[in-house]
Amino acid sequence: MTEGIDFNDLKRRMDGAINAFQQDIAALRTGRASANLLDPVTVEAYGSRVPLNQVANMSVPEPRMLAVSVWDKSMVGAVDRAIRESNLGLNPIVDGQNLRIPLPELNEERRKSLVKIAHDYAEKAKVAIRHVRRDGMDGLKKAEKDGVIGQDESRAQSDRVQKMTDDTISEVDRLLADKEKEIMQV
Repeated sequence: MTEGIDFNDLKRRMDGAINAFQQDIAALRTGRASANLLDPVTVEAYGSRVPLNQVANMSVPEPRMLAVSVWDKSMVGAVDRAIRESNLGLNPIVDGQNLRIPLPELNEERRKSLVKIAHDYAEKAKVAIRHVRRDGMDGLKKAEKDGVIGQDESRAQSDRVQKMTDDTISEVDRLLADKEKEIMQV
């Protein structure tokens, strides 16, 4: 740690935002069913929001079908509602304690809506990265005000924080462009 702020901590937190973004866009499918498509879905269960995989098993019985087997019969309605409200454009068919989720064909309109969702995920990641930058800058201002570092050192470190931020955001943009290309490919 240099006098002022911990750059390793800032880097770790920015990398965390990129990892979360990569998980989000990995769930956006491009044609085949995948159980991780449902990773972003959270269910209102037992008084809190929990990931879907904590209340059900997911499987892929066919290339264009997902199956969700809910463990607790009383949770079926909540799981159905969570999947419908997840912004993934899926409409489950309830069959007892199981839900069958047919995946719609990827037409042009569906591809565009997936790209839009990817852009939303990217914006969320960028906001998280900017929060990390703000924390770093606030730490520098406090260190300068407390006399821990001088004005020149503070300026040099704030330039370094800004460069880290710019590099991380450009990485998000690169990942988004790759995913967009993958989604729009017919």
